[in-house]
Amino acid sequence: MPLVGTGDILASSPHGAGAFNVILLEHATAIVAGAEAAGLPVILQISENCVRYHGALEPIAAASLAVARAAKVPVSVHLDHATDRALVEQAVELGVGSVMFDASALSDEENVAQTASVAEWCHARGVWVEAELGEVGGKDGVHAPGARTKPHEAVDYVARTGVDALAVAVGSSHAMTTKDAVLDLGLIAELRAAVPVPLVLHGSSGVPDETLREAVRHGMKKINIATHLNKAFTGAVREHLAANPSNVDPRKYVKAGRQAVAREVEHLLGVLG
Repeated sequence: MPLVGTGDILASSPHGAGAFNVILLEHATAIVAGAEAAGLPVILQISENCVRYHGALEPIAAASLAVARAAKVPVSVHLDHATDRALVEQAVELGVGSVMFDASALSDEENVAQTASVAEWCHARGVWVEAELGEVGGKDGVHAPGARTKPHEAVDYVARTGVDALAVAVGSSHAMTTKDAVLDLGLIAELRAAVPVPLVLHGSSGVPDETLREAVRHGMKKINIATHLNKAFTGAVREHLAANPSNVDPRKYVKAGRQAVAREVEHLLGVLG
């Protein structure tokens, strides 16, 4: 199936779209396997941290793009939390169809200026752009549990930057390993009514399933999940090695992790869709 854009997936979905982070090739194949089992589209995300781990963008991007093209359901490949414009430009050159440019650590004015410039450059090349005003949580920023995005500031930011989607702070936080985040559903509804582009929930690993369903009902469109899948992958590998202490073949224990991720993706896409 041909590659699709993240914007196309969001536009075609009447509910929420799952965006899952790739770290290893096995993550990409597992995420797509889960999406195929669910019969739903999916977004593969490659973060700047993932690029740093691999030492370069091209190997993991090329692999993810190949997995996406071979999928039986619509799959897009997205660059997540890129703070380096050069990385954004490289991703676009490689064929990645959407990016999240993260200028949240800068002053508000510099964030707007740099994000607007990146959005203009990307749009000229048919690339969809997500951004955020203020830092996303787990980094002592706006997505710390108590932080909230103000609707009037979100509207102004989208108007000034021209971005296609906005990550907002409504109570989630990055890197949570427990599912006890409390979302401000009323604020999500306010933001949805005010902001003219799709809303993105970062740090969704810590959100209980029923709250994710409610977040989608109240207006969240793109749901980012990473840590929850890593927890499932690692747990399955640990279980396999504990049960098979003499195993030295990584294909066997990594397969267990891949299968666990596929199951979680299938389940979560059902929750969202």
